Amino acid sequence: MKHEITIDGLADLGRAARQFLSEIGEHRLVAFYAPMGAGKTTFTTAVCKELGVREDAVSSPTFAIVNEYRSGSGEPIYHFDFYRIEKPSEALDIGLYDYLDSGALCLMEWPENIEDLLPDETLRVRITPARDGSRLLSWED
Repeated sequence: MKHEITIDGLADLGRAARQFLSEIGEHRLVAFYAPMGAGKTTFTTAVCKELGVREDAVSSPTFAIVNEYRSGSGEPIYHFDFYRIEKPSEALDIGLYDYLDSGALCLMEWPENIEDLLPDETLRVRITPARDGSRLLSWED
């Protein structure tokens, strides 16, 4: 089934994140594909905020590769940024499969850099910026 959510601007992020969470169901592995500056970290922050993570606790894990947050109910959420990964072995060195197999929500930026390591059940979400500043989230499940 094809899903699409339009984000009309920063003020619309909360609504879009709530809708996204309701539509992804039980998916725990979510990979965001988008060009630089399209809003991957901004949307991830909105999703985490909807799950009860303090907004100021969420940041891009560009240098750390992975950040761990806690939802309002205490559940772990893992936020990955694979931008700096040059070889799959670098992702394996951080224990990638331990995270992916944990059952926790894993939100991944720049998954292109580890595509061959992603399990089949990974939900692949595209973020497409429009000229008017809106964003389109799209995926199939």
